[in-house]
Amino acid sequence: MTINGFLHPAVGFIALAMALPFFRGRQWKWLLLIPPIIAIVVVFTATMGTFGVIPYLGNTLILGRVDKLSLVFANVFAIQSLIGMIYALHMDDKAHHASAALYVAGAFGCVFAGDYLTLFIFWELMAVASTFLVWLHRTKTSSASGFRYFLFHMLGGLFLLGGLLLRYSEIGTFAFLPVDPGSVQYYDWLILIGFCVNAAVVPLHAWLPDAYPEATIPGAVFMCAFTTKTAVYVLARGFSGVYALAVAGTFMAVYGVLYASMENNARRILSYHIVSQVGYMVAGIGIGTAMCLNGAVAHAYAHILYKGLLFMGVGTVLYAVGSADLDKLGGLVGKMPWVVLLYMVGAVSISGMPFFNGFVSKTMTITGAAESHHTLLAVGLEIAAVGTFLSVGIKLPYFAFWNKPARTDIKLNPIPKNMYVAMGIAATLCFAQGVYPQMLYMLLPFPVEYQPYTPWHLLQAAMLLAFTGAGFWVMRKVIVPHHGRNLDFDKLYRFIGNGALQVVCRPLAWVDSVWTTVYRVIGLKWLMDSAAGSSWFDRKGIDTVVDGTAYTVRNIGRTSAKIQTGRLQDYLGMAVFIALCIYGLVWYFG
Repeated sequence: MTINGFLHPAVGFIALAMALPFFRGRQWKWLLLIPPIIAIVVVFTATMGTFGVIPYLGNTLILGRVDKLSLVFANVFAIQSLIGMIYALHMDDKAHHASAALYVAGAFGCVFAGDYLTLFIFWELMAVASTFLVWLHRTKTSSASGFRYFLFHMLGGLFLLGGLLLRYSEIGTFAFLPVDPGSVQYYDWLILIGFCVNAAVVPLHAWLPDAYPEATIPGAVFMCAFTTKTAVYVLARGFSGVYALAVAGTFMAVYGVLYASMENNARRILSYHIVSQVGYMVAGIGIGTAMCLNGAVAHAYAHILYKGLLFMGVGTVLYAVGSADLDKLGGLVGKMPWVVLLYMVGAVSISGMPFFNGFVSKTMTITGAAESHHTLLAVGLEIAAVGTFLSVGIKLPYFAFWNKPARTDIKLNPIPKNMYVAMGIAATLCFAQGVYPQMLYMLLPFPVEYQPYTPWHLLQAAMLLAFTGAGFWVMRKVIVPHHGRNLDFDKLYRFIGNGALQVVCRPLAWVDSVWTTVYRVIGLKWLMDSAAGSSWFDRKGIDTVVDGTAYTVRNIGRTSAKIQTGRLQDYLGMAVFIALCIYGLVWYFG
């Protein structure tokens, strides 16, 4: 299927998700590789221009805006989708593969969207599909985390929807155009908040370390690549130069590493580091110079590769051992040497070690901040770099792989070969882009005049890594991981949630108490019992109004039982139908 000659990469993934329920046997797994390969071919051969222009209710939907900014994100999305599908080949769960395919399709749709309406549709597709990647882990914790994740992204989607509708009412267009940093309107701020939810900007970030560690093992690999980086793309597209983002991004970079350093679970450590590393990108976008924007985009590209590699490495440990808690691991270096080696490639990449891609992109962003006279921001980003190497490059691998094992009876499940293949591809790209930065430079939106391998940059990196490593060695017996988890801003959200429940429930309890007093003390009990309709009033009136929910829940349960068929395609069909009805009503009455 082509749109004005442009084959949209999302088409293949949507087709895969729709077709998977109808396949039998095991040979269907190789079909997972077809959409990513098609996407790679399409992206690498795409021509600049605007494609897929569809008139709709007096507006114009643009499905294919192809320029340098969209292509660089589409490029790494296509590559990472192939890596992720290879990593997940051993899984038999079709629902997981369908959810991952729709999730990737949503990311491609956002990257190529030329208007806010198209962006919103694919934005919500990403939110729904990624929620299933958490739920399909099928544990009690993942169910709760997935629900919170879904609510958070629905809230972000509402901010985005409200902003784009108010914007349309003011200027009469849904066109997705850059905002003037000097005159950000009220509706632009609403849109920006919606974007910041997906970018995990503190304090809107708690969904990320809550949900990502509870996702399926391959699901976390997909999730670490697309949601936050799609948000980075739309921020770069629409809000470049908004200085509030520069401050927020620097705070994210430091905040993420602080909490990562305190965590025990390896996947939560990596999740907090997504917050931190996305902070570099958000800060670069907020500063808004050509070098900082190039650095932010390059760092997004590099981050998808090395963070995917890190999640694959930790996911392989979780698959083999059954735990990702550092206090339960140790002594794995001799049992999983290839996993250790491949993980360390990702670890030195994210730490900014020379000859790996993180060194190129991270120093470009920090140098751009310093050259544009944002010294405090540059210092904050440097501090975050120290914490990154400390927690991901040293603490995590030391206690997981080299430290004395917590148990001597650890038995490893056999690791599927496809996991090694996927990690090998990602590790190769991390190293190749580090030794040959031109691979990144040729994709960036602005001309690049930056040389990372200067004596000062190399000396700076060597000093940072050496002193951080020495500090850890001295403190290694003090910062031993302990079982537990940090809630950070979850404490605030739970306080607000409990407060809201109190606000709702206490008046009902008060009404119930007053009625009980009147009913029993004043004597209405005798009066009501003697009345012909007292039994009906007590059952229907009191129980329904005061206690709240018995009949409603029963009737809803009976109705919902009829529509719970257990077939994913039925649920998706109902969701699409409801969404179309709501959308039609909005347009009709608007």
